[in-house]
Amino acid sequence: MKRLAAWPLFMCGFRPFFLAGSLLACVLMAAWLLMLGGAWPTLSMWSPPGGVAIWHAYELVLGFGSAAVAGFLLTAVPEFTQTVPAAPRRLASLAVLWLLGRLAWLIAAWLPAPLDVLTIALPHLVFTASLLLLLLPSLGRDARARRHFSFALALMALLLVQLGFFADLLWRWNDPLAWVRLAVGLMMVLIILAGSRISMNVVNRLVELGKPGVAEHDTVGYLARPPRRNLAIFCICLCSAVEFWRGYDLVTAWLALAAAAAMLNLLNDWHVGRALFYRWALILYASYWLLALGYAAMGLSILGAPWLPSAGRHLLTVGAMGLSIFAVMNVAGRIHAGQWLDGSRWVPLAMAALVGAALLRFMAGSFGFAHWSQQLTVAAGLLWITGFAVYLGRNARMLVVRRDDGQAGCSEPRGQEEGAGQPSAGHQH
Repeated sequence: MKRLAAWPLFMCGFRPFFLAGSLLACVLMAAWLLMLGGAWPTLSMWSPPGGVAIWHAYELVLGFGSAAVAGFLLTAVPEFTQTVPAAPRRLASLAVLWLLGRLAWLIAAWLPAPLDVLTIALPHLVFTASLLLLLLPSLGRDARARRHFSFALALMALLLVQLGFFADLLWRWNDPLAWVRLAVGLMMVLIILAGSRISMNVVNRLVELGKPGVAEHDTVGYLARPPRRNLAIFCICLCSAVEFWRGYDLVTAWLALAAAAAMLNLLNDWHVGRALFYRWALILYASYWLLALGYAAMGLSILGAPWLPSAGRHLLTVGAMGLSIFAVMNVAGRIHAGQWLDGSRWVPLAMAALVGAALLRFMAGSFGFAHWSQQLTVAAGLLWITGFAVYLGRNARMLVVRRDDGQAGCSEPRGQEEGAGQPSAGHQH
């Protein structure tokens, strides 16, 4: 482990998890498409505990999602709380635990019950608990740090949801997928919590473009307002809890529409003019829109709209979750690796691929496109793979080698305030 921790990969918290998460995004979706099409008989015969549908849902939300959450929090929390980041050895241990969780699903199919479920549960629960225990001292150290304690509460909730999922999988209480749906709601909450912090930085840099000579601290163009954010979080949590207990009934429907309305209200924070048309603001803005549309589609489906509730949920997972994670990987990942934001034309194409994947997957769950459901699902999966493959192609080397600027850890590029002859985030169209 000591030799492993010496790799540049473990220089900063986002490095191993953004690399692993983007790789999993591609591999997971490719395997799922092969299973759907029956193109690989070996995969078609593989049957993990609960079945392949449960594996697919869990890995998309809590496999891929947990890598993104870990990468973001391990980088952002030390910055927000002005504390020392996790040591490389701790990061390496967490990365190994996460990897063991992925491998456990593969081997559990050939293990007898209850050993199969326990084999999967152990690395996942230990990983989430270890991440929480690692971050708790920083988040609780003083009044300023405790302003970010909502991240710890969200991790606690994710740990409880995972515990419930594995207990349900082991003892067959009800439906393990109900716990995954609950986890989707928690991921949406984390997107809002993380997005509100990243967006203020990104958008305000863009707002200042038209104001030469004005310092950032002199003018605030965009401010995430806690009442709007908290209302959206409350509605999402309430909707997720009622859906967990009551399923797809009228109460769930109206609460889903309330969550959509609260997200649309939250979007009022963003109306700051032309800054929204720059790629990095637009991608974060679009993530919130997909979140609102996802809950609206779920609610309308239960009320009788001609599509499945799962169609709306895929707007949340493939769309809002996929797009926001892609944004965080590109913005926070590159800046804390000492790189300037990617100004290439491949970035908007990758964004468009992820948005297209979400829309096609929604169409696959619509009754009017039932005849082409499988083809649309495959097309959506290929677009999803394309988006994250572009990220890997542009950034994989950056994540595994030492920084070009000679700095260590998670420091931002030198000369960021002055630009040092480089384009800032605000200049990337």
